[in-house]
Amino acid sequence: MTDKTPEQKSEKPQAPAQYTLADPVQFAQNMAKVFEQAAGIARMVAERPQPTLEEAETQLTPMEQVTKTLGAITQSYMNDPQKLMDAQMQLWNSYSQLWQNAWAKVLGQDTQPVAEPARNDKRFKDKDWQENTVFDFLKQFYLISANWAQDMVKNAEGVDDHTRHKARFYVEQIANAVSPSNFGFTNPEVLRTTLATNGANLIEGMKHLQEDMQTPDGRLRIKQTDMSAFEIGRNLATTPGKVVFRSETFELIQYSPTTAETHEYPLVIFPPWINKFYIMDLKPENSLIRWIVDQGYTLFVVSWVNPDASYRDVGMGDYIEDGYLTVFREIKAITAQPQINAVGYCIAGTTLSMTLALLKARGDETVKSATFFTTLTDFGEQGEFTPFLQDDFIDGIEREVEENGVLRSFIMARTFSFLRSNDLIYQPAIRNYMMGEKPPAFDLLYWNGDGTNLPAKMSKEYLRGLCQGNQFANQGVEFVGERLHLGDVDVPVCLIACETDHIAAWVDSYRGAQKMGSKDKTFILSESGHIAGIINPPTKKKYGHYTNTDLSLSSAEWKASAEHHAGSWWPRWEAWLKGRSGAQVPARIPGDSDHPILCDAPGSYVTAVPST
Repeated sequence: MTDKTPEQKSEKPQAPAQYTLADPVQFAQNMAKVFEQAAGIARMVAERPQPTLEEAETQLTPMEQVTKTLGAITQSYMNDPQKLMDAQMQLWNSYSQLWQNAWAKVLGQDTQPVAEPARNDKRFKDKDWQENTVFDFLKQFYLISANWAQDMVKNAEGVDDHTRHKARFYVEQIANAVSPSNFGFTNPEVLRTTLATNGANLIEGMKHLQEDMQTPDGRLRIKQTDMSAFEIGRNLATTPGKVVFRSETFELIQYSPTTAETHEYPLVIFPPWINKFYIMDLKPENSLIRWIVDQGYTLFVVSWVNPDASYRDVGMGDYIEDGYLTVFREIKAITAQPQINAVGYCIAGTTLSMTLALLKARGDETVKSATFFTTLTDFGEQGEFTPFLQDDFIDGIEREVEENGVLRSFIMARTFSFLRSNDLIYQPAIRNYMMGEKPPAFDLLYWNGDGTNLPAKMSKEYLRGLCQGNQFANQGVEFVGERLHLGDVDVPVCLIACETDHIAAWVDSYRGAQKMGSKDKTFILSESGHIAGIINPPTKKKYGHYTNTDLSLSSAEWKASAEHHAGSWWPRWEAWLKGRSGAQVPARIPGDSDHPILCDAPGSYVTAVPST
């Protein structure tokens, strides 16, 4: 038997109990290989065209904005020297206590930590962050510093809320970037693995880094999952159905019935066009689409086109007229029913609410009821998105879309990733490049990496008029020849929000629900976040939900007096929907004589790759 190559020795051996080098010779050989790989990556970066000054000026968040924002915090303390001195003394006292504790631990004495990570902080889960004196010291030193910096932002006086939100975000990003968990020699797990494998993990990590840099635009795209493990239509989006209508804006899928009878009124789901619809149809056991069909509904789902630069002039009004209104028209023709129940998810829910206001203005009663998943309609409070809804950032977006005709998908993905940078940027980078691990096969992360572009005009209208100007909830927003107001939404509504949603905060969804004109309102608060709180099948019995019929209460009062229910909200919503779906009729097969079958679900738009 031949000896294993250095690369082959990367198979995960048991890490030694102590931080000792297993094979110095092998380690030296592997480190030489790592340096060779690093040199190749450096050449790759150097050979790529560097941005011009004009291109650099189109960056979404110019460095001068960061400097200006943090400078406002600094100036606040410069204006109050005593407060600054007190803050510095507090920091020094914490450092001193940490040093004393470290010496006490060396002497075998028990101590209480000066700083501890949050319960959900995955960075410091390795046992040596607690048990090893050196790593425990590094962890606490970092946490003391990071917490102190955030407290400085929180306690700064004379700073407006927008500046404070931005400063908090920038400080958090800086703190996340310099965490000791992000560096090989200060991360105990990485260090143990490197010593145990003689550095072979770093060889594998460099291979992964090279692969992730092989992108058309030369940008590093950190893989969060094994993209080769999934194929849309094979092991994702497999619920049987047919595409029965296609336009330049969308494909309309009608799903094949699994029951002998279905409810009289059809149901249509509008997914967000920021992402693809199959989040609702991943594995069969997690599929909301399959579950709805199994409950006996004639279900239609919209699959939006992934736009390229030719869609630059498509705006929100076009999505309403060429999307929502066209969908309603075709479904009524196929089913011969005058009314439809509609669901809107995230931004598609926002647009559904505007469409309902338009129908009210026209005296059109097509929509019998509406359901909203994690939907914002009142953007008066911007929360975690505050840094991204200021003029400097939106100015950068406008420059981006003017140049490219679309807001490219990776920009949206990067923005959302920075809201959870530890989980979505740094942890994957550590696993991929330092530990040398292949990304796991995870369907949710595959979907998350399969983003879509947004048309230029629509992006500007949404960010300026809705998010920044909050026109729909206030003075009204003008689309399709009508001024639309949130208060004009008057059909029966059911709103599903998620307790830990960082994209559509539930308190904001609740405030929007309160401003709707509907007399028949149901609000359900699911546990978990933007995705897991919605894709929460009853069989999993994982996340519960809250209900409270009194929507006159403040959000805090509503939550405090709400009733908690174990398990998924799906059956509760279905019971609500059933009462608005009419009698039982023979199950409908997809299409009709005027709507021939174009192709099988999931259709062609969901896999099409735009030219941009």
